[in-house]
Amino acid sequence: MNHVRINAKVVTDDTGIQTEIPVILIEHDGRIFELEPLVDYFLANIQAKSLSWAQKLCQGVEMLLDYMAANYAYFSNPADLFATFARRVSTGTIGEDGRDPSGLYWLPKRTKNARQLLMSLSAFSDWMSRKCGTKPLNPWREATTHEQRLNWAAFINRSQRSFLGHLNSYAESAEAAKQARNTLLGRTPGGDRDGTKAFPDEKFEELLFEGFKAPGKQEGKDIVERYDWGGICITILENAGGLRVSESFHLWVQDVQPDLQDPDVALVRVYHPVEGAAPKDFKGPDGRYLSDREAYLRVRYPGYQPRNKVTGNRRAGWKNPKLSDSQQNFMYVYWFPRDMGRLFLQAWKLYMYKRLRARISADKHPFLFVSFRNLQHGEPYTIDAYSDAHARAVRRIGLVPAKLNGTTEHGHRHAYGQRVYRSKAGDRIIQAGLHHASPDSQVVYTEPSIEQVTRTLVAATEALAAGHALPPVIDMDQFTHPELKEKKRYLYRRLR
Repeated sequence: MNHVRINAKVVTDDTGIQTEIPVILIEHDGRIFELEPLVDYFLANIQAKSLSWAQKLCQGVEMLLDYMAANYAYFSNPADLFATFARRVSTGTIGEDGRDPSGLYWLPKRTKNARQLLMSLSAFSDWMSRKCGTKPLNPWREATTHEQRLNWAAFINRSQRSFLGHLNSYAESAEAAKQARNTLLGRTPGGDRDGTKAFPDEKFEELLFEGFKAPGKQEGKDIVERYDWGGICITILENAGGLRVSESFHLWVQDVQPDLQDPDVALVRVYHPVEGAAPKDFKGPDGRYLSDREAYLRVRYPGYQPRNKVTGNRRAGWKNPKLSDSQQNFMYVYWFPRDMGRLFLQAWKLYMYKRLRARISADKHPFLFVSFRNLQHGEPYTIDAYSDAHARAVRRIGLVPAKLNGTTEHGHRHAYGQRVYRSKAGDRIIQAGLHHASPDSQVVYTEPSIEQVTRTLVAATEALAAGHALPPVIDMDQFTHPELKEKKRYLYRRLR
């Protein structure tokens, strides 16, 4: 069964408003038609989900279609088909001899990726079963005693980690614990993430002022043209402001200003790309100021949308960070060290001057970072273009751009988290600086690296060799703290 994925704009009523979603087109008996249930499923859920979620589900559906086309003669029951498909997603389809008679030639997927793909397919199948009356691919069955215990453990864990976990229904959870999927999904291996890969602090200044020199203008006397000031600004926001790579690309020109408390330091607010408060410099057709950024773009800049709602290279993701202001829906950039806020303000001024020279105003769109290339002149800067520029800058200073080295763009956010952690500012400050909704999310940014663990153990070994005894550390709270006692009793009662 031949199929292809495209990005389509769907209109569902007479307003003409378009919803951009991925669509799978299928060729059958010489005709081409869209996979209509998948379109309906996206339209029903895209408001609460993301485009990346839709694209991952498309990947799973495409794999299932390919598997069905290659193995249609072997299965008469959808559940049996899905069970075998799930195994092949995990194991791949290539035999020990390196051959694959089915022609799929799938490599094994990591357990985490396979689990996410199969869970999304199971949810889509459940929806189709309710809406269209089809047989579910991965139906529910009565859980074994062991599975019920695991389900209860998962429920307790979710409740304790959730802010509103105490409101969870015991009765509903009891019923849910009695059910399990017909096809069990692999459990993701637990453990550390091999240490946090942070950009080396000692190379950061060199990266900015040697790596981000403009090609062909390294020795020029014009400081505005000598450097890629946009790339420098974005990198400072990541390394000294803790932003994710995508978050800088949602900034508008108005979102950077001198701090009134310290005019030499930049005050940067990153607004929610859809719900963030719109600037009070433009009124809608009714004569009132527009309330949010999506409406502002639609009325003042037709053709431009929030960047988390578009597909293609203009897209920038949004992970729903914890906002600093729930009324205007923005988060502050907390500089660490503070002096980097001064450096950013100077770099931002030079970048804005470069925009002015290039005659790029905010009349076409409000996004802060733009491209200076001929074909894309004045258009919003893309993450791919920045990634390429960052990789070139890393190579110029003699490093190799690689995630394991901490020398990709995301390594800067890790450097921020490690720096705040070393300052012993406390978990709440780390959470605020990284804008995590859950304190557990920052663990990956504060885990010690292999080198740090090795150095610490070497020092401990030397201390033992010198005759210094290292006393065991016993956490007496676990024996005396009443809340921990209650937690242990609760777990014991529920898992009996």
